[in-house]
Amino acid sequence: MLMPELDGRVLALWLALLLDRLVRDPPNPLHPVAWMGSGIAAFSRCAPTVGRWRPLLAGLGLVAAGGGLVVSAGLLLTWGFQRTCGAWAWVGEAVVLRLCLSASGLFRAGRLVQAALDQNDLTTARQLVGYHLVSRPTAALSPSQTAAAAVESLAENTSDSLVAPLLYYAGGGLPAVLFYRFANTCDAMLGYHDERHEWLGKAAARVDDVLNFVPARLTAILVLAAGALWGEDLRRAVRIWRRDCRATLSPNAGHPMSAAAGVLGVELEKVGCYRLGGGQRPPDPADISRGIRLLWVVAPLAAAFCSLLLVLWVRREASHEL
Repeated sequence: MLMPELDGRVLALWLALLLDRLVRDPPNPLHPVAWMGSGIAAFSRCAPTVGRWRPLLAGLGLVAAGGGLVVSAGLLLTWGFQRTCGAWAWVGEAVVLRLCLSASGLFRAGRLVQAALDQNDLTTARQLVGYHLVSRPTAALSPSQTAAAAVESLAENTSDSLVAPLLYYAGGGLPAVLFYRFANTCDAMLGYHDERHEWLGKAAARVDDVLNFVPARLTAILVLAAGALWGEDLRRAVRIWRRDCRATLSPNAGHPMSAAAGVLGVELEKVGCYRLGGGQRPPDPADISRGIRLLWVVAPLAAAFCSLLLVLWVRREASHEL
């Protein structure tokens, strides 16, 4: 039998994944990630932006102070849940962990883009992919480029919104997953290469790069495994991943995106920046659905992997105590 603590952690992990599938996000006033975003936005409005050192130090201070605050909140929540009777302790952890996941919302956005493309409403599809999924300009995207942008974002954000939170919860509980979500939100809001954010968001961008190093590569491996289970050409997918995983400016984003390109057999191109899966066919709207189905297979694989990590970690700790 597993230790009671381990039983609860594993159950919380799987329950959070189920809740993400079944229950939509609460409104922003009740969502901790929205609170993080509001705090970051307030900081951004009053932060220094002139020069290098002052914005850099301000951004570093945000990551340190905000990170310390959310870690403290995670420790307090864990302490409170551990003093709750019975299964309610792990239900509480599952609810908080679910709020750090956003796979279902991501996939719903992908379906909206596909629906607009299926109806030949390119203007709406461009607006939806720009609003929900990517930060690049979308007004001039072709139908294929719009589908590619959706597939790319679905693959990349599966790492950020699903695999990484589960992995950090398995490794460090609520404090670790809340710190990850805070750093990732800082990068999403401040990590731009423009005059205002170049130095202000640099610390957040570098911390996010470090935190996503393992999850991005794990996501790529899980995408390949899901493709193999799905009957796709694994040798082709591995070849595309190994060839193109470093083609993006980001040290991490290319891994899940190139793996998805290889599994789906499509070329994913951001014009002027990168081309993943070069030589394969351009994607069409149906490939968005194929990508969503593929990535839903990744979800239980990620949960199973993280559950295994919990088992190994707790047994290792127990053996050291003997």
